Amino acid sequence: MSHSPDNQYIYIDGLKNRLMNKAKVPNGKRILITAALPYINNVPHLGHIVGSHLPADIFARYCRIKGHDTLFVGGTDEHGSTSEIAAQSSGIDIHKFCATLHEEHRKVYDWFEISYDIFSRTSNPVHHETTQEFFREIERNGFVSKGTMKVLYSPNEKRFLPDRYVIGTCPHCGYDRASGDQCEKCTALLDAVQLINPRSTTTGDALEVRDANHLFLRLDTLSPQLKAWISKQSQWRMQVRNLAMGWINEGLRERCITRDLKYGVKVPVQGYEDKVFYVWFDAPIGYLSFTKQAKPRDWMDYWGKDKGRVYHFLGKDNIPFHTIFWPGMLIADGRFRLPDNVVGLQYLNYEGGKFSKSQKRGVFCEKLPGAGIEADVLRGALIPLIPETDDTEFKWAEFQQAINAGLLGNYGNFVNRTATFVKTRLGGEVVKPCKISKEDKEVYKAIETKSELIGKLIEAGEIKTAFQEFLALSSAGNKYFEDNKPWAVVKTDANKASGMLYTCVGLCRSLAILSAPFLPSSSRKVWHQLNFAGAVDSPGNWDSAARIALPEKHRIGNPELLYEKLTDEALERFKSIVSVPTELQDYG
Repeated sequence: MSHSPDNQYIYIDGLKNRLMNKAKVPNGKRILITAALPYINNVPHLGHIVGSHLPADIFARYCRIKGHDTLFVGGTDEHGSTSEIAAQSSGIDIHKFCATLHEEHRKVYDWFEISYDIFSRTSNPVHHETTQEFFREIERNGFVSKGTMKVLYSPNEKRFLPDRYVIGTCPHCGYDRASGDQCEKCTALLDAVQLINPRSTTTGDALEVRDANHLFLRLDTLSPQLKAWISKQSQWRMQVRNLAMGWINEGLRERCITRDLKYGVKVPVQGYEDKVFYVWFDAPIGYLSFTKQAKPRDWMDYWGKDKGRVYHFLGKDNIPFHTIFWPGMLIADGRFRLPDNVVGLQYLNYEGGKFSKSQKRGVFCEKLPGAGIEADVLRGALIPLIPETDDTEFKWAEFQQAINAGLLGNYGNFVNRTATFVKTRLGGEVVKPCKISKEDKEVYKAIETKSELIGKLIEAGEIKTAFQEFLALSSAGNKYFEDNKPWAVVKTDANKASGMLYTCVGLCRSLAILSAPFLPSSSRKVWHQLNFAGAVDSPGNWDSAARIALPEKHRIGNPELLYEKLTDEALERFKSIVSVPTELQDYG
């Protein structure tokens, strides 16, 4: 996004006004950030990355550079029928299966530089203990009931089938492969017995309905408190708030929190020893148990009602759980802070359709480390695709254009031409000009206003627009360089040319800081080659990006290209590698 000099400040002021009602990250508060816990068998594709991990990481990095006490937690969701089915179909022991796949997840997020402070597992004993203790608290508070529910039974397999062992036709949208707990097409939460023509996922056999004893969370009694809380969440995106209120207005019912499975958190209730907790009961408690693992002495400082701030980043299918089910659990417990923002995102599609591992449609992240493209390059191409309010679409041609025009042609070009000119034409040193020109003042103003705006946008969860404003500031640097023609000025007035490049180097410093949440590796490279003091992402460094913060004289290091052009040939090589997913049995 670019703005002409005549209207850019009008645009910025208008955008600032629109952001005034958005939630601000408060100074002096602890910030807890979570990304949705991925199912252990879903080694991520790009849709998973842009749908929670990447935007959460950008927000976490920003909070750290602002100087906030920030904790970013995540981990693999290893319980439930999905992991049992995947391990069974792969012929691998469930414990080995989960341990192997957890490591594969961790490798992907490490490669992307997703800066988790802890990336744990729901199979960890601390998590099991925390879940059982949480359950006992809500049971003591009167929010658990016993009862029977109709469940699906497989006569041929001689067992009750949990929801994820069942598929059928969604009663809401007609999708014929809806899972027993949620339709992935329309996102409706389901009870398996609601499915039309239900059948077993393992055998394909038809199922029958029987009664079974289970435990229930009294969401019905929590509805008034949930409604009052949701009504106050002005910082939520409209679609998140509307979806939550839609559930409230339809009327909440008791929600079953136990399942007939072997692998999971055991239910500490007499008569229910053969059951485990429903995965959507124990998984969000992982946010608590992972915090406890990371900060065993002061973990409640992040979850106390009047202490920290809690931000959840998640995809569209997880919105009902994080705005209704999980907050209801927290209210029932009574000890913990409810989320301050539920940053619900939409879906990333792929070339006109959905990502599909079975059809080999997509970009599969376990293949990225050996595919020949750096993580920062991929991050820069993906940020414009973060599906903040609507579904977005990955297209190979646009991917190549985003790299060559956005990163290389804009940001990379400005940094490289600045560093190269200083090194080759000015002896590697710039000097502050005695007189500040009108053009310099415009750059100074742009640095001040854009840095403030980018921060406000990130705090509001509008990360795509924040990145656009970063690129717009880099574009302003290229325009300044072109308009002032230092290559011509240096021939007659080296001091004047040095003053121009002093402004450019100062702008590069600001851009390095502002890019650090988005492009962490690139920001470090710029910081190093231009020889700035300290670390680019030092806590508290963000505010210094609003000004030209150079000494009277500054000597740079050796210029290096930030990015290389993605040629058609390189794109095809990359595509051929990352478009073929690893089959689960190959991890054995």
